[in-house]
Amino acid sequence: MRDIPSELQARLDSGVTTLAHCWKLSRRDGVVQGFTDHDDDLVIAGVTYRAGTGFTSSEATSRFDLSVDGAEIAGALSDDALLESDLAAGRYDAAGVESWLVDWSDVSLRVLTARSTLGEVKREGQAFSAELRGLADSLSQQSGRLFTARCSADLGDVHCRFDLVAAGLQGAGSVMSIESASALVAAGLDAFADGVFTGGRLTWTSGANAGLSVEIKDHRMASGHARLSLWQAMPEAITSGDAFAVTAGCDKRFATCRERFSNAVNFRGFPHIPGNDFVIASPDAGAGNDGRAFGGDS
Repeated sequence: MRDIPSELQARLDSGVTTLAHCWKLSRRDGVVQGFTDHDDDLVIAGVTYRAGTGFTSSEATSRFDLSVDGAEIAGALSDDALLESDLAAGRYDAAGVESWLVDWSDVSLRVLTARSTLGEVKREGQAFSAELRGLADSLSQQSGRLFTARCSADLGDVHCRFDLVAAGLQGAGSVMSIESASALVAAGLDAFADGVFTGGRLTWTSGANAGLSVEIKDHRMASGHARLSLWQAMPEAITSGDAFAVTAGCDKRFATCRERFSNAVNFRGFPHIPGNDFVIASPDAGAGNDGRAFGGDS
């Protein structure tokens, strides 16, 4: 139940109001931005809600399962508000959104109308629209472990527990040359064997993409230098000299965990889980029947 200030309620009941809608966006990197459909900026609790951004919001309807259906916000992309490059880089992914109804003549009179997270974002020219997902949306998200043959942990995380630093499987380098939007030749990684960083992660430490990370599709040595292929192009152009840090990758197979990393005790998969072929196979009294020959990962 919403707690509406008595004075605001009185103004609503009078039929004569000075109301505006405000939206507060809180990104996961700590950046907070405010927007309003009023014709002048509003400052509320230390946050400036910018006018003139073209921000509007559709009406939100709720189904019986409490999920929000059809709610969205729309606005303009501009250098002093929302950057297209920030959207492309994922900096607004799952950002928290607070929607407020505010009396612009006295901003202390306001009521929180909704809390949500930013969902799918669509861009067209210099405008965008973004889906707003209600709090109940989290109830529909998958949680818990999946029973798969391969490991569910990432190399070096709290579940894997493998020490990448002690094993010397982290490196730092810089861009020597650029082959395409998602492939580059790197300096500083010549001491690492071919394929060490395949499936790993690259984090930019300088340049236009500083702070962003991307998975490495392939790591190969060519003409004495490391060649890295990335799974996706970066939102900003990569230039020679851009620095980065890399960590080794893992194909998440039990054999790799055991033989390459000697970390089988922390393996988070189920290597002998039967595959689909095992389900439809004919009975065989002489078979091992442990699933290895039918899709299991030894």
